[in-house]
Amino acid sequence: MNAISSKLPILICDDQRDVLEALRFLLKSEGLQAQMQGDPDNALSAVRRQQFACALIDLNYSRDTTSGQEGIDLLRRLKALDADLPVVVMTAWGSIHLAVQAMQAGAADFIEKPWDNHRLLSILRTQIALGEERRRNARLHAENALLRSEQDEAFVAASKSMLQVMEMLKRVAPTDANVLILGENGTGKSVLAKRLHAASTRAERSLIKVNMGGIPEQLFESEMFGHVKGAFTDAKQDRVGRFELADGGTLFLDEIGNIPPSQQPKLLRVLEDGELERVGSSRTARVDVRLVSATNADLRKEVQDGRFRKDLLFRLNTVELVLPPLRDRLDDLPLLAEVYLERFAKRYQRGQLTLAPSALRELAQYHWPGNVRELSHVLERAALLSHTDQISALHLSQAGEPVVPGASPTAGPTTLDDQEEALIRDALKRHQGNIQRSAEALGLSRAALYRRLEKFGIRGED
Repeated sequence: MNAISSKLPILICDDQRDVLEALRFLLKSEGLQAQMQGDPDNALSAVRRQQFACALIDLNYSRDTTSGQEGIDLLRRLKALDADLPVVVMTAWGSIHLAVQAMQAGAADFIEKPWDNHRLLSILRTQIALGEERRRNARLHAENALLRSEQDEAFVAASKSMLQVMEMLKRVAPTDANVLILGENGTGKSVLAKRLHAASTRAERSLIKVNMGGIPEQLFESEMFGHVKGAFTDAKQDRVGRFELADGGTLFLDEIGNIPPSQQPKLLRVLEDGELERVGSSRTARVDVRLVSATNADLRKEVQDGRFRKDLLFRLNTVELVLPPLRDRLDDLPLLAEVYLERFAKRYQRGQLTLAPSALRELAQYHWPGNVRELSHVLERAALLSHTDQISALHLSQAGEPVVPGASPTAGPTTLDDQEEALIRDALKRHQGNIQRSAEALGLSRAALYRRLEKFGIRGED
């Protein structure tokens, strides 16, 4: 008989100690680690804390010794916690009806007590292999979904500065080190956090995102650590906090610099001990969370000014990843524009949208205070307003504020006609009034430019 191979332990739940010991000895002979639990509640807590290769559970417990309903309920709750966990059920009161009921509730297989060792090991071997295959497929699905999401969010890393960030991410992601992502607004910190989680050993677990700037100070503990029913006036029922939701996975604290000073010691305690209490409860719960934080603030200056705890910063920034602003990674701009235009063409049912060389030059000479997010908005407006499949510099001007070399993003004409006229006059000035070169720079035909010259009463040289 081939030995069973798995890196994960098997969960065994039965209320009879002699059964647990017999199964422990049997699985140990196969080189398998087993975790023994004597009641359903402890089994559920174990699955919340860690992942298992398979579960083998009894259907009958002390409160109800014949119907199997306690075991069926445990089965359903286990599958709710981990849909990919293979669960094999066993009972000394086996019947066709009970076996069918268990299979309908999600059981992978069924065995009667006393069991045959050969058959039991064969069932476990099969279910562990199937469970691993399901998890591999789930990983691939998650990775593909992430890739699609990243394409939507236009995460491009071709410039030297971004390649350095990705190299650091590749080294850090498989660890459990806390990561602090720094960068200006709009640089893609949230997207980088997703990539970090997807490349980690926790990818199959949850990534829980919290906008720290959006949590009122008086609700901070309830949001982060949860509360029990009756803890305060509006606590109508128990609430699970963000830390418990992220147990076993990754917790992403966006805009961490906005956490109120009064709440920083409470966050620090959980990070140091891995323990928390829900508001209104004296019961301590342990959580296993990988923390990723992000901010555009200078936290070291915040520490100097007394607004941020130094020991909390040390807990957050085991590793720092710094995303450069768009103006410092202009090598990525053509690829970013291409990805965004492809996205907007699909969204608005346009043809294949491209950038005219003149438009790309204008984009490359702009300062981009809003970074990649601003680029997305500019290109989306241009895609909506353009009448052709090629986005010209003129379309960029019509899309909103003028993107002109040396121009202030807040200065210039305020109406579309004013912007169009200003852009045409600028092109004519740069090309000494030459119509042909000005039209090419604007992405227009000579005839189209002549019509606009007539419209605005502008004279140009042929």
